[in-house]
Amino acid sequence: MVIMEENHSIGQVFPRHMPYLWSLARRFGRATSWSDIGHPSLPNYLAIFGGSRFNDPQDCFPGRRCSYPGPSVFGQAIARGGTARSYEESMPRSCDRSNSGNYDVNHNPWVYFPSEASRCRAGDVRAGRPGAGRLASDVRRGALPTVGLITPNLIHDGHDGTLAQADAWLRSWIPALLAGPDWRAGRLAVVVVFDEGETTEQVPFVIMAPGVSGAVVRRGLNQYALTRLIDQIAGAAPLRDAARKPSLVSILHLSV
Repeated sequence: MVIMEENHSIGQVFPRHMPYLWSLARRFGRATSWSDIGHPSLPNYLAIFGGSRFNDPQDCFPGRRCSYPGPSVFGQAIARGGTARSYEESMPRSCDRSNSGNYDVNHNPWVYFPSEASRCRAGDVRAGRPGAGRLASDVRRGALPTVGLITPNLIHDGHDGTLAQADAWLRSWIPALLAGPDWRAGRLAVVVVFDEGETTEQVPFVIMAPGVSGAVVRRGLNQYALTRLIDQIAGAAPLRDAARKPSLVSILHLSV
């Protein structure tokens, strides 16, 4: 399960400005030299969930001139017999291709892969709130997907709101994820990562996974290493540029 945050370099966040996320980083695992792959937001989302920066598109609406060939990691998971779901806070309707209020379509990568449109309509859903909605229901039922994305809205991801608001949003959701049946059964990993840096290219990366305790990864890595991790969890071949990146499964001794 990947939770995306926005537009802050690691020194802007840790240790003081998101103390709850910092406590998770120290308790579980973090990377000290994790890089974005460029600017603006969309290439980073495509890199993580599509394995390529696709010629660095500027933030654009999905359509004929702004769409990309599949598969995505979501499609890969489904093709391997797994499940995929993207939980989008403040999205008006499933797989919505337009901006609306605090929902930014550039932060919803699945909609940019038209070959997976039917899968997107089924699996790209409104997140809801910690007490009610699709994400809360899936957490309670132990029905989280093989590959999952949680995208906070523009206030809660640090894009338009403050880091304090982003930290409070994580504090409202992370305990629920870690109390659910998937985590207790040892079949859930949660990653919190920022899409791009502002003062430097180095961004916060925090991983919570069974068996990971106080881990610090100092090796230089970037968003494609996360793509590879997602694919390894899904049992799929590393997608596009992720094939040339190191394996976090090996680095952190994860069991997948």
